[in-house]
Amino acid sequence: MTLFFREFARTRRDTGAIAPSSPLLARALTRYVIPSPGHSRAVLEVGPGTGAVTRHIRASLGPLDTLDLVEANPRFAALLHRDYGDDARIRLLTGLVQEHELGAYDTIVCGLPFANFDAATVEDIFGRLLAALRPGGTLSFFAYAGVPPLRRAFTTGAAREQTLAVQAVLGRALERHRFRSETVLGNLPPARVHHLAPVAPLLAYAG
Repeated sequence: MTLFFREFARTRRDTGAIAPSSPLLARALTRYVIPSPGHSRAVLEVGPGTGAVTRHIRASLGPLDTLDLVEANPRFAALLHRDYGDDARIRLLTGLVQEHELGAYDTIVCGLPFANFDAATVEDIFGRLLAALRPGGTLSFFAYAGVPPLRRAFTTGAAREQTLAVQAVLGRALERHRFRSETVLGNLPPARVHHLAPVAPLLAYAG
């Protein structure tokens, strides 16, 4: 927890949360990481941070399953390596998700602070993640409940334009691909979890 607060204060653009995800939020985000005995599943977590959600994913992994973790913060990455480096099913990729050649996944869980990015970056990341899903795969991410209207109300100038552009990108993605949303009150602050699936097979993302 101390490391998380320190990194939030130091790099708040990349560490968008003020506290690790609660168990309730972690369970909502991993709702579609469903055990499938006898079949191998590939799971991707983007922005695992200190591993609050990773622990829930790992608990549902079978012996044939794999989990890729993509973490840009080197201090968080070192912590994840310490905790999960001895698990052959788990691969840690350091750096931005845009810097990696992603595989094909059954489930993607994303903890990135999209509200902190510009619209082009958000659109790029969504395109990559949705294109990395296998047929029938799901992408789950969250946003803090009530924050979008606050950002619109209390930002001006270029910051407001960026906020509106990012929210437009998120809105289009949700309108096209969302099949379920749920509110998690037991988190600091409360969060809204969105579950997406490609509406049609997508071509490999070309950037």
